[in-house]
Amino acid sequence: MLSYLPEFVDPLGFADKRRRVVGELPLALFDRIEEFLFERTGSIRVELEFGKDGRWSVVTGWVEADLVLQCQLCLDRLPWSVRLRVALGVVASLEEADRLPASCEPLLFDGGAPIRLSDLVQDELVLAVPPIPQHAVCGDNAPPGPQAENGKRENPFAVLAQLKNNDSKFS
Repeated sequence: MLSYLPEFVDPLGFADKRRRVVGELPLALFDRIEEFLFERTGSIRVELEFGKDGRWSVVTGWVEADLVLQCQLCLDRLPWSVRLRVALGVVASLEEADRLPASCEPLLFDGGAPIRLSDLVQDELVLAVPPIPQHAVCGDNAPPGPQAENGKRENPFAVLAQLKNNDSKFS
């Protein structure tokens, strides 16, 4: 087991040596989830094992974090605990990915340059963050939108349709 988290990993080489990495990565490394965060401090806990499953090189383990997202309705803090099970099969092509066992997601790696460990972890975290983070109560209390005098909801594009009709009169 490595007593530190390396910046880069070679999934095939690590699998051949049956390496295990355990540690924490600072949240500041994860720029693709940054826009959803209310607080950008803290760390991501990682435990990954590289090994073999038959002829496949695999990466298994977990990623865990206590994130504080920003609710997209009230813009307040939204605690979001994440504990993801990681099960990746290392493949060189999409054709190989189709042959992976159903229990594994593909990790495309052509055997070239090592990959950044934080990128591998970030790919997993991106899937765990909801596309529109919101408190459950905020969704229930959201205003229904503008109402017409007859009580039906107005079409926000009705003005554009009127403009288009006016333009066609002048053509």
